[in-house]
Amino acid sequence: MSILHPFKALRPQAAVAQEVACVPYDVINTAEARQLAIGKPNSFLHVIRPEIDFPIGIDEHADEVYAKGAENLRNLAKSEDYIQEETPSVYIYRLIMNGKAQTGIFSCVAVSDYDENIILKHELTRPDKEDDRTRHIMEQSAHAEPVMLAFQGTALTHRLTQEAMQGEALYDFTAEDGIQHTVWQVAKTDEMVAAFADVPNLYVADGHHRCKAASRTVAALGDSASEEAKFFPAVLFPLSEMQILPYNRIIYKLPMGKEGFLSEIKQKFDIQEEASASPQNAADISLYLGDGKWYGLTLPTSAHQSAADQLDVSRLMEHILTPILGIEDARTDKNIFFVGGIRGTAELEKLVDEGIADLGISMFPTQPSDLVAVSDGLLVHLF
Repeated sequence: MSILHPFKALRPQAAVAQEVACVPYDVINTAEARQLAIGKPNSFLHVIRPEIDFPIGIDEHADEVYAKGAENLRNLAKSEDYIQEETPSVYIYRLIMNGKAQTGIFSCVAVSDYDENIILKHELTRPDKEDDRTRHIMEQSAHAEPVMLAFQGTALTHRLTQEAMQGEALYDFTAEDGIQHTVWQVAKTDEMVAAFADVPNLYVADGHHRCKAASRTVAALGDSASEEAKFFPAVLFPLSEMQILPYNRIIYKLPMGKEGFLSEIKQKFDIQEEASASPQNAADISLYLGDGKWYGLTLPTSAHQSAADQLDVSRLMEHILTPILGIEDARTDKNIFFVGGIRGTAELEKLVDEGIADLGISMFPTQPSDLVAVSDGLLVHLF
């Protein structure tokens, strides 16, 4: 049984919703956040990327930056542009990207479900990112961004979702990136909560660090944790609706240089010249070293037997990152960085061409079935 927890959302008025809405904190850097927030005092980037309110060069992990994020959230909460719901609610959220719709249930889920492995994970987390998200939550006394979870939908969750979508939408707008966002409030909240009694597990699709930070926050608060602090916001998508984007990588510095690396992988793998930037099949990866040229290869199967070991990310670690690049732990090694798939392969090319990284690695996206096998800023949750 999964716990669905309605919450009293702090949310913007419809008239300013498009200005408030922003991309997640971890798909842009500080410079990009500054640019996106120009002329938008209500942008939620001021809450999740508060370093943009300081001079260029500020350490995004400085005490005053975390304090500023909390101050900005408090100011939004007091603004006439915001509504504080008096009744706990559940919401339906639909996004349409590239003509494909995904519809999920926006609610809170329980930290206890995460701790007890009812909410199942498929990735390890980086301690530095855990620290950062935990600090944001603690400073703001709020979960400002939802995680993305997947679940095996039922006939009842589907019916209740469709019924809610027949009502008038709270928000319906198309963002600057062309993605349409629509949110409805669920009238039959109790029925939706009860429907999750038949959902045995939830699966983390995106937001492992935010999940872990929610758990760490409750542990840090101890007996002083309020009831609301024991829950965190999530959009829960039926597996049939899931479209998982690739989670690409960059390597800042190749120990043997670009030519040495290319020579070594040509000795170990069958390399496809002039490959597609986006792999078309599981186990395929594409490598970018510059000059507009991509190299493709197929990762061998793992020597180990678990479903997790057969994931592309595990094969990459086993066959390239550790033996060739000396990366033993991708969670802590500062030479590797993860680039969200929504940025596209053009972001990998940009980082390499500008000399920020030596190597871009484009991955085939993890499939929902793999996620299950391995695992077996519009609505703010304040506490």
